[in-house]
Order: sequence, then C-alpha cells, then structure tokens
Amino acid sequence: MRKIIIMALLAATAAPNVAMAQSAAEIRRDNREVREERRDLRQAQRYGDRRDVRNAREDLRDARQERREDWRDYRRTHRDVYARGNWRAPFRYNAWNTGVRLKPVYYNSRYYISDPYRYRLPAARGDMRWVRHYNDVLLVNVRTGVVAQVHRGFFW
Repeated sequence: MRKIIIMALLAATAAPNVAMAQSAAEIRRDNREVREERRDLRQAQRYGDRRDVRNAREDLRDARQERREDWRDYRRTHRDVYARGNWRAPFRYNAWNTGVRLKPVYYNSRYYISDPYRYRLPAARGDMRWVRHYNDVLLVNVRTGVVAQVHRGFFW
C-alpha cells in the first residue's frame, strides 16, 4: 500500500503543471484520477497508519483542486459556449422543477437548443428537447410539456 501512495506522489510531482486549458476527455480523466485517489484514501484508512492517511488525504485534496482549476480553465477558454449573452424572453424567470407541466409558450422552437453536443449535453431522444429558460437548461417532452431534467445556472 505504501508503494502505491509513494508512486502516486512521485507521479504527481513529476508531471509538469501546464497552464493551458484541457479538453473534455482530459477533464474526464482527471475525474477518474480523483475517484482513484478517493479509493486509495479509503484503503489507507482501513489498513494504513496515520501518515498514510494524511498523505492520501493531501493527494485527494490536491487532485480535487486541480480538477476544479482545469474545469474553470475549460469554461474560460470556451466562453462563447457558456456566455450569458443578452437573452430575453416574453415572461418572467421561474425556477422549474422536474415533473412540472409547462405551457407551450415556455418551450416552443424559439427556445430549443439545436446543438446539445456543443454544450456537452446528452442527446435528446424522441419527443424530448433541450430548452433554454434564461440561464437554466430544461429537458422537456414537447408533446406533453413535462420537464424531465433541470440544469440550473448552466449559462452562469
């Protein structure tokens, strides 16, 4: 167990810190590394001594911080995708929840997100459409008007 922790520390210090934005695949890989660090922490808590636990916690904290910084850099470099813009609607803002039935004026084709891949949203299947409501994104069944999923503050 100690060898694994030492190897993780060496790998973390040997890798150069590059101040450039990462791709979405690299961010997913960072998430995977954080999960591995969390697993190592649990193992150290079970079988290791206090120094191992402390080192594993520090590694996990560093991995989480690096992942947050990489995500911020990604969003900063893809600002055009996540920009608020001057987006207006003929109605007031409502914080919708899943299961609520909307009137068609809230989800007509004017508010559809035509390219969900650009925003890293999963594809909407069948009668489902991604709809922008101010800075929120809603997954709406356009036949019934029922909200299936909500992402609040998606566009900051």
